[in-house]
Amino acid sequence: MPVVQVHIKEGRTVEQKRELAKRMTAVLVEVCGAAEERVHIIIDEVREENWGRGGRLLSDM
Repeated sequence: MPVVQVHIKEGRTVEQKRELAKRMTAVLVEVCGAAEERVHIIIDEVREENWGRGGRLLSDM
């Protein structure tokens, strides 16, 4: 049971997340031989004030 967890900044559309899940699943099926129905994709959306880079919050950039 492959599980992929993706952390992205919030604001993507449902259509974008659907496409992300579809393509990531296809790669695991192709490369690892995983059964499509066993692949789990978890998308964690993070608010800009909860994500830091280079010592600064994204919301402050």
